[in-house]
Amino acid sequence: MLLAMRDDEEMGRITLAQVAQQAGVSISTVSKVLNGRQDVSPPTRAKVERLLEAHAYRRTTRSAREAPLIEIVFHELESIWAMELIRGVENVAKAHNAGVVLTESGTRHSPGPEWMEAMLQRRPLGVVLVFSALPVEVKQQLRARSIPFVIIDPAGDPDPDVPSVGSANWNGGLAATRHLIECGHRRIGIITGPEDMLCSRARLDGYRSAMSMAGLEVDPGLILFGDFHVEGGHDRATEMLSLPQRPTAIFAGSDLQALGVLEAARVRGLRVPHDLSVVGYDDVSIARWASPALTTVHQPLRQMAEEAAQMLMRLRAQESVSTRLELATSLVVRKSTAPPPAK
Repeated sequence: MLLAMRDDEEMGRITLAQVAQQAGVSISTVSKVLNGRQDVSPPTRAKVERLLEAHAYRRTTRSAREAPLIEIVFHELESIWAMELIRGVENVAKAHNAGVVLTESGTRHSPGPEWMEAMLQRRPLGVVLVFSALPVEVKQQLRARSIPFVIIDPAGDPDPDVPSVGSANWNGGLAATRHLIECGHRRIGIITGPEDMLCSRARLDGYRSAMSMAGLEVDPGLILFGDFHVEGGHDRATEMLSLPQRPTAIFAGSDLQALGVLEAARVRGLRVPHDLSVVGYDDVSIARWASPALTTVHQPLRQMAEEAAQMLMRLRAQESVSTRLELATSLVVRKSTAPPPAK
């Protein structure tokens, strides 16, 4: 059912009738666009969305259909670090007597088009998106309906007008590599994340900076891009450990990839950390239970999610918020790193 709206409802300084007139469509068509109905042609939808955005439309009263929910949207729910984000959002939702709804949609860069219609039917209090960016049309549709949104951004660098919470990826890469250098390692490999993700490149840049500051050359053969999953870490580590001059240490761009490195080392008969030191990234719960316990970079995932959800609630209250919040990372030293084997 369409959400009923009066013809004289104001949208800033413009009414529904005026939007319809400027767009050259009927008032019912504008209402369909507002409610995410799919029976509107893409060009017409885009025209109406642009007008709503231009006139800064905001619903001024809470809809009877609005659900006491915070929606969190992932491109995949398999990763362990996703659970940390869910817990963070849930902590804030409970404090506001709200629930949490989980959605899986799209790619790591943006949600799929099918998500919008379903979300508009739920009408959540706000949306937390775990993506690197949002298409212009998605931002316009959310803003036109006064649905606040925040990106949790371990994956990229969103537009300046998109509220986001991230972490210090460059510093994390620097700290991980510097620790291995201080242990005495000189031939250090890195298995970062996907090549098209800015967080992967930021961690790689931190690695390069640490090597450069120590006066160490970077062997291009010791830089590989993974996928942040166990299998990718295993496969890339197998390649790296098969080199005639294998590394004495590997910095993996996620704890899951680090687990894959541990398995690749085991298969080759290498002992960690006696023959190979390994550093992960994220500090998810399994890191401390790995064998050996994993030295890793702590990324405050739960706090990032809490900050994002709190930002949503401030946006709902029409309070001013910073468009970009970056939280610190820190090195956690456990048992998977040690000086390199004596020659």
